[in-house]
Amino acid sequence: MVLLNRKIISFKNYDWLLSIIVLVLVAIGLSVIYSIDLSRGDQLTYFSTQAIAVAVGFVGLFIASLVQVSFYRSSARMVYLLALVLLFLVLFLGQAVRGTRGWFHLGSFSFQPVEFAKAAFIIFLAWWIEKYGRRFDRLQFVVSTFLLALFLVVLIMFQPDLGSSLVIFGIWFGLLFLTGTKKRYILGIVGIATLVALIGWFFVFKDYQKQRILIFLNPTQDSLNSGYNVNQSVIAIGSGKFFGQGLGFGSQSQLHFLPEAQTDFIFSVVAEELGFVGVLITLAFYFLLLWRLLKISLKCTNDFDAYLVLGILLYFLIQLLVNIGGASGILPMTGVTLPFLSYGGSSLIISLILVGIAQSVAKSNYFVNLE
Repeated sequence: MVLLNRKIISFKNYDWLLSIIVLVLVAIGLSVIYSIDLSRGDQLTYFSTQAIAVAVGFVGLFIASLVQVSFYRSSARMVYLLALVLLFLVLFLGQAVRGTRGWFHLGSFSFQPVEFAKAAFIIFLAWWIEKYGRRFDRLQFVVSTFLLALFLVVLIMFQPDLGSSLVIFGIWFGLLFLTGTKKRYILGIVGIATLVALIGWFFVFKDYQKQRILIFLNPTQDSLNSGYNVNQSVIAIGSGKFFGQGLGFGSQSQLHFLPEAQTDFIFSVVAEELGFVGVLITLAFYFLLLWRLLKISLKCTNDFDAYLVLGILLYFLIQLLVNIGGASGILPMTGVTLPFLSYGGSSLIISLILVGIAQSVAKSNYFVNLE
């Protein structure tokens, strides 16, 4: 099998608009992280580390866009198994950060295998859907895809990482819905999910995870302790008003009232320092990103390509909704990153590689349509 195709190496039919959209979002993220770093001294620790991740990520995007889609199809089982192995090993060899054992540390570099697992699941699930050959009305299809997601989620919950587990199940449910699965199966899944949530509440969730949900239901509860983060986030969002306080001048973020400003609550910093206008522009670029991915999926000539891109679209959409919903108090805070903006090398690099895979699909189907 040829890994690269000379026709696909050509950039004549590259989706430049998609890459420009991503570049703008990354630039917004770097600008906000630079602003956050200003309040922490002159070393710019977060910014320099994120800049390195940006460079690595765009190299990954470039390489992923050159690889034939057939390679992703043939390696789907291998990357899924690799994800399972990495998630298992991190439980014993990984380092705990804020109560979650989910990072491998190699010197000054760290890697979060759950981010790789999300990408691996998208690729494998697209392959599995194609393998079933549009027999999506069968209960066997629903059960088998659920088990594929469950194997990953069980290992992720041992870390524990509730947010990433929700992303995995969200991608699974989203693709299941898009395949046209029978409504009674969908309703059954909702009922089972409710039961599982109740079991998780009483027997699985840690105290801090329960507290996040309680704070979501009553944001004013324990506003100086458990509810402090969300309350400060809401204050930051509101204080930005229309034009914002300016980069480097946000009172909540610059005076350290807002914890984890560079990761969980980076949207709050955007709202505080860039205001409603900055939020509107940022959301507009996210909308354009999703629109371009949807357009690529609609032009695909086979199920694997189409569901692969739809899986990538769901990945960005779910993380976008969960992060912004948590920061604004609409949803419980689960620690899910905001794509391309939040500080975190693993998340950023995987996100950029997924864009590269979407580019590969776009170019591949363009040449197929010409033949």
